[in-house]
Amino acid sequence: MQKHSNQQLMDKGQGPILLDVQNLNAWYGAAHILHQVSLTVGRGEVVALMGRNGAGKSTTLKSIAALVPRREGFIRFMGEAIEKKASHQIAQRGLGYVPEDRRIFTELTVRENLEVGRQKPRRWPDGAAMPHWTPEKLFALFPNLGEMPDRLGGRMSGGEQQMLSVARTLMGQPCLVLLDEPSEGVAPLIVEQMARTILELKAQGIGILLSEQNLPFAEVVADRAYVLEKGQIVHAARMAELAGDQAARQQYLGV
Repeated sequence: MQKHSNQQLMDKGQGPILLDVQNLNAWYGAAHILHQVSLTVGRGEVVALMGRNGAGKSTTLKSIAALVPRREGFIRFMGEAIEKKASHQIAQRGLGYVPEDRRIFTELTVRENLEVGRQKPRRWPDGAAMPHWTPEKLFALFPNLGEMPDRLGGRMSGGEQQMLSVARTLMGQPCLVLLDEPSEGVAPLIVEQMARTILELKAQGIGILLSEQNLPFAEVVADRAYVLEKGQIVHAARMAELAGDQAARQQYLGV
């Protein structure tokens, strides 16, 4: 069972809710993968989905983004029900998704990859302007990319491709980003840069739902954490509380 309810955690300073997921179930064929998953992400908040391999973290992100064929439950984004929307309709509403396998266009240059993701500037529900991402701003955020605007995606390292995948998503001017395993398989310097990027997005009010196994990385960037086990949320706490709870870490994460 969850250690704290969503409401208890929200009462401790979470901003306006951008994403509200209730009783989400998902299937791959006949296999029932997610079971009654409920979570929230607020404006300017980083929430980590933690858990061992196969716990359902990536499936949760894909289900929210309508990339799983069969799902049930209630998903509200920016106050609008999106559980019956197609993935492209969800993206158009400002929900970005960065997949674990990056999926950049290997035959396009860095700048061309960015242009593929371009959408118009957005405003928050209160009318305030959201951050407007351009290639120039993204090159400042990711200096490595700024040094190779004409390099083909297929000639980049894994870490560079990871940064490009995030940058391309930001060109869609998202209000919230689903970020799948950003620290996996990349060099420590890239991990540090990714952490700085997440904190910069948070400072600009963007919400982030992060799938992650790297506890030290999650501890640096996340405000709250949900722990998944066999497709169910079994623990929810402030990130600092989870990091400091040795029994919970051992039970749910094996660290």
